Amino acid sequence: QVQLVESGGGLVQSGGSLRLSCAASGRSLRNYFMAWLRQAPGAEREFVAAIDWSGGRTYYTGSIKGRFTISRDNAKNTVSLQMNSLKPEDTAVYYCAVVRDPNYSGPSYPLYLYDHWGQGTQVTVSS
Repeated sequence: QVQLVESGGGLVQSGGSLRLSCAASGRSLRNYFMAWLRQAPGAEREFVAAIDWSGGRTYYTGSIKGRFTISRDNAKNTVSLQMNSLKPEDTAVYYCAVVRDPNYSGPSYPLYLYDHWGQGTQVTVSS
């Protein structure tokens, strides 16, 4: 069983930055994709970014391209999301999730197919 614990959320002003981290434990995540998803109040959970095992393949949703950067450290079993130029519309609970699927498709991948989820961390961007 994989446990995922997110950290780094908080309150930040518009234009500011935050760095989210997700620490995984319980088993090796070799060949797993690691992803960040978010859920704003009253909205459905949505894909934000993902990265493959090697770090050579990344996926981003359109609204955050050029502002957010996903990275992973396999030695530490962590995935991070550097968020710059934050906007009020980025306010949400951010979740870390992992999946091992050679057919992973990033933004179009069904949420119910992710293998494991973290509890989430709140990000609030004030205007």
